[in-house]
Amino acid sequence: MAIIAVDMDEVMADTVLEHLNRYNREFGESIQKHELRGKWLWQVVPSDRHDRLSQFLDDPEFFADLPLMDDAVRVLERLSQDHELFIASAAMEVPRSFNAKYTWLQRHFPFLPPSHYVFCGTKSILQADYLIDDNPRQLRAFSGKGLLFSATHNRSVDAQALGWQRMDDWKAVERFFYR
Repeated sequence: MAIIAVDMDEVMADTVLEHLNRYNREFGESIQKHELRGKWLWQVVPSDRHDRLSQFLDDPEFFADLPLMDDAVRVLERLSQDHELFIASAAMEVPRSFNAKYTWLQRHFPFLPPSHYVFCGTKSILQADYLIDDNPRQLRAFSGKGLLFSATHNRSVDAQALGWQRMDDWKAVERFFYR
């Protein structure tokens, strides 16, 4: 039985899609996720709009209805039967997200007890065998085995060169743990 820590944003929840939808509505644009390949949203939009991008995240409702990543519920439920799962979100980077993230997890992942939610800033504190995360910064800080979950911003990261294994989607995660 492995201890597996799983990030929420861009791993379980499609945060970028919600951010893009809000940005496109407000500014009358039509940026698509595929246009972000290898970049963060902040790298694509004009710098005079960065404050507004941050304000979207500060809206307590931003994280309330994020779309689920395909197969996340099914695979995490399966993993929870054979491993100890913890949801490790860097929620303290956006403190107003805490309540919405907690409620979102309860709604979509009722099989995971709240005692297995870890809201932190850095994931260096995690004592797990694996961390599934989209953010290279968090994986660098983690002392266990890093699994880089593919996201628009990390497509150019050479996971193998950094000692991690890339997971393109939840089906890849399932194959990794159930070879």
